[in-house]
Amino acid sequence: MNTTVADHMATHPILIRADASLTEAAELMDRHHVHGLPVVDPAGVLVGVLSQTDLNRARSTEYLWVNWPGLAVRHLMTSPAITVHRSTPLIVAARKMEQHQIHRLVVVEDGDETTPIGVLSMTDLIHVLAAETSGHPIEEPAR
Repeated sequence: MNTTVADHMATHPILIRADASLTEAAELMDRHHVHGLPVVDPAGVLVGVLSQTDLNRARSTEYLWVNWPGLAVRHLMTSPAITVHRSTPLIVAARKMEQHQIHRLVVVEDGDETTPIGVLSMTDLIHVLAAETSGHPIEEPAR
């Protein structure tokens, strides 16, 4: 199958500001059933990614947990965000996730590396894999 990131990414990503609280980030992830959030500065420029793994690490590290109320997203996010263009072949995106040992890529337009337009997650890739190996058409998840 010769598909691109644009064919399987979640559009309209749930974004969070770098200065937002960790509590706000956890609530957004829970409410929207996502495992990671692209992080933007006040101008909407992509500056990183915050994942459930980052939040769990903070929760399980005594020093970070004690200081949780004073921590902002910028303190735990991974920066810079690993990005991929919407026109990238899906197999290339999958290899990039494997190479960086990450579970999501922030999708950007060709020529604009600063504005997140979507997210391609490991779950999206598993949906494609399951459809390819079962012979059933790919059903896009509700987003």
